Amino acid sequence: MKRSIFLTSTFVLTLFTAGALRLEPIKYGDMENWVTRNITESKIIGGNGKTLYEIAPKATVNGNKAYQNTGGSPWANSNAYAKVCGVVKGSTTVSPAKRGGSTAAKCEAKMEQVKALGIVNMDVMVAGSIFLGQLFEPVTSTKGAFSKMEMGIPYTKRPKALVYDYEIVMPNVNTRTKSTGFSKQKTLQGRDNAEVYVLLQRRWEDENGNLYAKRVGTGRERYSKSVPWTRQHELPIHYGDITKQPFYKPWMGLLDGEKAYYARNSKGKLVPVHEVGWDSPDATPTHVLMMASASCGEPFIGTEGLTLYIDNINFGF
Repeated sequence: MKRSIFLTSTFVLTLFTAGALRLEPIKYGDMENWVTRNITESKIIGGNGKTLYEIAPKATVNGNKAYQNTGGSPWANSNAYAKVCGVVKGSTTVSPAKRGGSTAAKCEAKMEQVKALGIVNMDVMVAGSIFLGQLFEPVTSTKGAFSKMEMGIPYTKRPKALVYDYEIVMPNVNTRTKSTGFSKQKTLQGRDNAEVYVLLQRRWEDENGNLYAKRVGTGRERYSKSVPWTRQHELPIHYGDITKQPFYKPWMGLLDGEKAYYARNSKGKLVPVHEVGWDSPDATPTHVLMMASASCGEPFIGTEGLTLYIDNINFGF
């Protein structure tokens, strides 16, 4: 009888942590499982070993190999095996780190350098991020960053919130660096923010293979200052058109044009997903997009040292 009472109490506590929400974990969102990838950079830039990490069942992969999601993991990140002008380079901006007594994902903004006299001389600002989807390797250039990744996974539920543990380390500066590797570095005025968002879409495809979507639900927060380790933070998801709501900001708006993310159509081609409007508040989504990033700007813009730790990512119902 005592054992039955104990198990029942444990079950109830699990369901109703984070206030009154029932938590549904995102697979591998507890950040306890990582693939370790050991690649060797080209001799012309030193031939150094580089370690990249992926959120998936524990494994070690040796060699310069393109990575695809393994073990049913829905996660990808900004770590990349790149081959630019024939030069192999590894970029590591996401790694496992201990926080709050367990393993979290550490996402940091840093400058990656690729220098080989007479061949290539590039400085690229990369902001560490994790997201639901896939990154396609090897990365061969910094042009069209969104076209090198598939954002979002199939999902038909309607959660009330995204729930996670997190910490922000924010440098005390009000400038950002833009560096794509193809043009001179620029210093931009304004403070960068870390960001977490979850977007629910209802997608469809036309007869020509173009993908469209209406926004079903929106949850998006930006962080402009350091935040100590915080457990079970709730990011509310708001349904329908939120443009008239007092909390609405322009950066919560629809994603199209240069802001459009990509996905594969029924023909297997990677194409932009055009968000063409806000769906009704009671619509059923087909896909969910979720990202946590050490920057909120365009690709290749960031503040070195800005770091986001995130762990235990769940949907809350």
